[in-house]
Amino acid sequence: MLHTLLSKFDSSIDEASAHCDIPCGIYDARTVMYHAVSTLRQIDILLSLKDKGLSETAFAMQVARNTAEKEKQAEHTKHEVRVIWGDFMKGDKLEKHPNAHALAHSIMVAGSACKQDLHREYGEKLVALCNEFSEMFWDMKGIKTKTAPCPYAPNVDVVIPDL
Repeated sequence: MLHTLLSKFDSSIDEASAHCDIPCGIYDARTVMYHAVSTLRQIDILLSLKDKGLSETAFAMQVARNTAEKEKQAEHTKHEVRVIWGDFMKGDKLEKHPNAHALAHSIMVAGSACKQDLHREYGEKLVALCNEFSEMFWDMKGIKTKTAPCPYAPNVDVVIPDL
């Protein structure tokens, strides 16, 4: 039945194409940066818990909550990069940035490292790689970037569009 319905449109549509599953055209590397910085923030919170004087139960509960959030944010970082890399970074955009594939892969590895362990350096590396990705993304869109400190903890520098 669906095939019959769709076949009625075959002759009236010359060609349809889309750069993603839903051709919305909305891509923004700021989401990548938000999640990468959030991952680093959760690492910082977890590393500071031992100095808070929490009861054993409160400590365990806080560790569980912040670990879940750290892993969620790292996975969101990876997801956002996969979408932009897979759906937006195609064709001639890659000619100017042939390292896009290697950079995206490095972010996947760094995001996984943040999920697997608790080292601030891993979070810093994730943010640094995402800054590179952000700069490359905005260049592909023809938008200049600037580096600015994020206005909240962990107060790291992030690449943002200079609008």
